[in-house]
Amino acid sequence: MDMSIIIDGNHRIILSGSIHYPRSTAQMWPDLIRKAKEGGLDAVETYVFWNAHEPARRQYDFSGNHDIIRFLKTIQDQSLYAILRIGPYTCAEWNYGGFPVWLHNMPGVSLRTKNDVFMNEMKNFTTLIVDMVKKEKLFASQGGNIILAQIENEYGNVMDPYGDDGKSYINWCAQMADSLDIGVPWIMCQQTAAPKPMLETFNGWYCDEYKPKDPNTPKMWTENWTGWFKSWGGADPLRTPEDLAYSVARFFQKGGTLQNYYMYHGGTNFGRTSGGPYITTTYDYNAPLDEYGNLNQPKWGHLKQLHDILHSIEYSLTNGDVTNEKLSNLVMATIYQTKEKSSCFLSNTNTKIDANVNFGGINYFVPAWSISILPDCREEAYNTAKVSTQTSLMIKKLNKVEGETSSLKWTWRPELIESASVQGRGDVSLNKIVDQKDMANDASDYLWYMTSIDVAKDDPMLNGTVTLRVNDTGHVLHAFFNGEYIGSQWSKYGNNNVTYVFERNINLSLGKNLISLLSVTVGFKNYGPMFDLIGAGITSPIELVLNKNIVKDLSSNKWTYKVGLNGISNKFFDIDCASKSSSKWVSDPIPIYRNFTWYKTTFKAPLENKPVVVDLLGLGKGMAWMNGHSLGRYWPSYIADKQLCKTETCDYRGRYSNSKCVSKCGEPTQRWYHVPRSFLKDGENTLVLFEEFGGNPSGVQFQTVEIGSVCINTHEGKEVELSCQDRPISKIKFASFGSPQGVCGSFDKSENDSEVDALSILEKECVGKESCSFKITEDKFGTPSCEVKKLAVEAVCEEFTF
Repeated sequence: MDMSIIIDGNHRIILSGSIHYPRSTAQMWPDLIRKAKEGGLDAVETYVFWNAHEPARRQYDFSGNHDIIRFLKTIQDQSLYAILRIGPYTCAEWNYGGFPVWLHNMPGVSLRTKNDVFMNEMKNFTTLIVDMVKKEKLFASQGGNIILAQIENEYGNVMDPYGDDGKSYINWCAQMADSLDIGVPWIMCQQTAAPKPMLETFNGWYCDEYKPKDPNTPKMWTENWTGWFKSWGGADPLRTPEDLAYSVARFFQKGGTLQNYYMYHGGTNFGRTSGGPYITTTYDYNAPLDEYGNLNQPKWGHLKQLHDILHSIEYSLTNGDVTNEKLSNLVMATIYQTKEKSSCFLSNTNTKIDANVNFGGINYFVPAWSISILPDCREEAYNTAKVSTQTSLMIKKLNKVEGETSSLKWTWRPELIESASVQGRGDVSLNKIVDQKDMANDASDYLWYMTSIDVAKDDPMLNGTVTLRVNDTGHVLHAFFNGEYIGSQWSKYGNNNVTYVFERNINLSLGKNLISLLSVTVGFKNYGPMFDLIGAGITSPIELVLNKNIVKDLSSNKWTYKVGLNGISNKFFDIDCASKSSSKWVSDPIPIYRNFTWYKTTFKAPLENKPVVVDLLGLGKGMAWMNGHSLGRYWPSYIADKQLCKTETCDYRGRYSNSKCVSKCGEPTQRWYHVPRSFLKDGENTLVLFEEFGGNPSGVQFQTVEIGSVCINTHEGKEVELSCQDRPISKIKFASFGSPQGVCGSFDKSENDSEVDALSILEKECVGKESCSFKITEDKFGTPSCEVKKLAVEAVCEEFTF
């Protein structure tokens, strides 16, 4: 039975990619979507982020990078389809899974279950989005480009703990969505046997063995994870292009109809949008387009070639009769046959052994863990393990602007914490410890907990060493006693959902003693059953311990709470506010390694149009703003766990997981932070940092991200291209044909290489040009003394001069 998707009467396979509009800027959207189209995609997918659009109940924001209609129209402008995953629960490593925290604080509410309060709010927001889209006639049923919509998200993964109320809820979701009458199908991902008329879909690394419960449902893959997200303390993820391409080819070999890359462009968690907790500000995801919108080569190009081949055989895939032929213990041939033509896949699923097979009287070499595609069932047009696209080595270059000095000039001012740490003054007082979500309502990462203890002359604590013991839910804690800072604590990598205990010795004084605790959240939990009920901030009990015995439980004391910090409340980061209070910013001397300190500097934007980053190495933890725009949380002092990286070489063969092929252990989890060009002005720009831990801003630098060199390392017979994009190739650093060793950036010749001077040949053909193309043949590069012949080239891109 044909399970393809029918659009405008045509049977289609759909190649899609996730681009989340709030993780970039509106100015970036056209370029991102153009590159998605050039990369061979048919559609762009996005979540809809409830807490971004309704930060306060019935107060909506669809401006700037929250302008979802503008985003959908930008997709339409490129003649691409759109997939709208309304949710409105998103997960997505986004703060609180996309739910606004005010929703959690509504009386009588229970999230993601049969609960009238929640369901009324969910219906209100979903209806709002649908009505906005309908008004602009963007659904395909109206002549628009939205071909699918999604309700809920991955509920099947967590449904069991909700019991019968969970089943009632998911049925209600289906009925509510269907009642909105959008004229295109609704999907539910990770929802086996989704209630009618919803269509179930799958998320994961591989989807070839997945079969929808309903045999009449097309096989759709809503999330093919192109890499993985990062947590503070985590290493850099890498999913090889060979394995990602293998997963896609295998999916369509096994009858797939729609495949969506999650992510195609990951982007940046600006502001306080990252979830987790402990998700980094970068959401690069090792996607085909990097965080800044550059092509991530060779992944982008290798997938583009695959997409072109799949589109060329679309008619066979959607109309052909399917047969399978076992060629060996390792290799299976799948034939899609129509009256007009046949197209074939040869798959080798073994993780170690390459295969030489004969199919249709022709010999083929199929490497381990790879798939060859034969559009005419005779000539191999593509193999997932044979990467012929160039590798681009990206570099970060120092901002060079005429008249700018190499170092930035700073001013500073302190964060005024005395009212809380010394005086204990706050906004609300209660005789209990309150969860930070409930008290702060997500208005700030920062919440003060303050209480006092009266110590009498005869109190045994007066003359002994007392330990203050505080339980925390896994975020960050700074503690003060009688106005003096006594220490901080936070979770270690891998334990950021685990309560820890903070303990410090204190010396109580006669009379009143003040305990001030500053709790700092690092994104709320975004996934799991009842994730919304997982606490944040400080939790009971808070105790005083003398000689290992608990002598006083402070949990029921009168606690005073204050949301936020003085500098954030008074917008020290805002350009207008900063200029009005310029006299309060001090230029000399600049303190370093001083916690709770504000720093400010000005600079001129880098020339050209290359993406800009700010290097914050030397700082501790805090938040950064560019011309009043939040760049997000920074934490370069959090070093990636050295034990996460393995010593063996990354091997694309075998099933991928997020712990495979990671790198940069022992380095800062995130050192560079994206500064979108739209945040910058032609003249003077202002960077403001709030340094929470204490650091040294003297090493802060603005840099541009660009191609440093490009490499080819591929087999004989391939037509290849070297491209520096908008700059000339200045030098051929290495070139050799045969069996050269190493990787891009560190190639070496072997004794089997051809004696022909490949370097001189390519210098003549490529130097001075922005790109050059050629075919790898023995006629051109000579005859090496090895069976498998490859050409390795590294070309240097000319440096931009001012």
